[in-house]
Amino acid sequence: MTGARDAFYTTLALVTPVILWQYYRAKLDQKATHPPSPVSLPLIGNLLSLPSGPEHIMYTELGKQLQSDIIYLKLFGHEIIVLNSSEAASDLLDKRSGLYSDRFCPLIFQDKELFDWSNAPTILGYNDVWRHHRRMMNKWLNVREASRFHNLQESQARTLLKRLLRVSTETHIFDLVKDELFFIMGSSIFQASYGYTAQEKDDPFLRAGHELIDHGTEAVMVTNFFVNIIPALNLVPEWIPGAGWKRTIREWRKQKEYAQDAPYQWTQNQVNQGTNEPSILGTLLQDHDLVSGLSPEDKEERLKQLAFILYSAATDTTATLLVSFVAAMVLNPDVQLKAQQEIDLVLGSGVLPHASDRERLPYVNRLILELLRWRPAAPIAIPHRCFQDDVYRGYNIRKGTIVIGNMWAMSRDEKDYPDPETFNPDRFLNPKVPPLPAFGWGRRICPGMHFGEASLFITITSLLATLTFSKKRDSNGKYIEPIIEDAPNSLVMALKPFEFEFAPRSEMHRRVIDEAI
Repeated sequence: MTGARDAFYTTLALVTPVILWQYYRAKLDQKATHPPSPVSLPLIGNLLSLPSGPEHIMYTELGKQLQSDIIYLKLFGHEIIVLNSSEAASDLLDKRSGLYSDRFCPLIFQDKELFDWSNAPTILGYNDVWRHHRRMMNKWLNVREASRFHNLQESQARTLLKRLLRVSTETHIFDLVKDELFFIMGSSIFQASYGYTAQEKDDPFLRAGHELIDHGTEAVMVTNFFVNIIPALNLVPEWIPGAGWKRTIREWRKQKEYAQDAPYQWTQNQVNQGTNEPSILGTLLQDHDLVSGLSPEDKEERLKQLAFILYSAATDTTATLLVSFVAAMVLNPDVQLKAQQEIDLVLGSGVLPHASDRERLPYVNRLILELLRWRPAAPIAIPHRCFQDDVYRGYNIRKGTIVIGNMWAMSRDEKDYPDPETFNPDRFLNPKVPPLPAFGWGRRICPGMHFGEASLFITITSLLATLTFSKKRDSNGKYIEPIIEDAPNSLVMALKPFEFEFAPRSEMHRRVIDEAI
């Protein structure tokens, strides 16, 4: 009897605080004023009230249903605020950046037995380690220092033209063109980060890096792996049907370790031998002041993460935007022609652009702004997290609340962008039309923004100057209308294959490509 009584009191002692805490949180919820929210049920919260589909579409539709640009969700104890307008996102993530610069790290990234990537700079909390990463990035990626990479970016754009010319006569060219775009974007930032020059698309470093980017962007999406919001699922043995995701994630973790370690060790060996090419990592490995106070272990870990995140952040989004650029030109030949005419008038027919030409080509710049709006590469921004209790528009936002900027909803806001599905660069002739905040907000804004903007301008202007993208014709000479559809759910919004063709604008333009250095 004594043992049973002791067990009872022990269980009571353990359970009572949990019950009291749940009661306390329920009372707080009754008192708190939350933004509009769909129907909620005990424990699972709003799960059954969410529309189906990709997250960016789901949140957009939910905002329309609730007639609000800020919505509140509770999923298995996680409190989530979704911001569907630029105004709300700017108010919180820009103007109150000090309160909203923390990050939510999904369990898959936290658990060392799963993906184990909580030390990635994009996921790091708002702490001293993140600040150190930011200082290192800003050293090379501020607006002045980023200009040092322009020659590299121009050279890579010319290489891209030559490589595209080789596949222009193939029958099904979507995957070939996409691969070339990803190769050039990846190889240029790989060279800047590691001092390593990739020669072909099947380069083992690039291939491993691209696989890791794909795995990471899939793993972070709540709707792909529910363990991110239901941690108890991690306790389910993997032999039970439906728990096979654990094996997948462990395989991805092993691949992640190779993708980060191999190029780092390559650059380290080059530095040790004195044969390294100029690069961000190579400079930092040579006892740079920015890492002089770190232990050898911390130095290696931080530099390994830094070099890879520079590559991953710049590659996937930029290359994805370039694929969307091709779609936009195929669907809007009038826009393409107008941009080509501006380039010919300002630079001269057959002249390849330089980064310094950017201010001279206002229409091309508006085209790029419209591209960033029309197909935002990251429709759901990486979630922020509230650092302390806050009140906005009379709504209570508790410390620890996950805050999501829904870039897609902002891009479709008709108050800012009338007729949002139309690709119309001239909407930005009106100075009151705001550019979409494609690079994020506040202290978490993308540090590679200047590098990315230059890369987009140089590559897109080079493509427009020399090539024409158009609808494909069938065997009867009739145009095939391309079907533009999103690829499966991921943090980056890729496109499914679609039909198109392209060719040099003239024989003179073909010679320009052939002779480009």
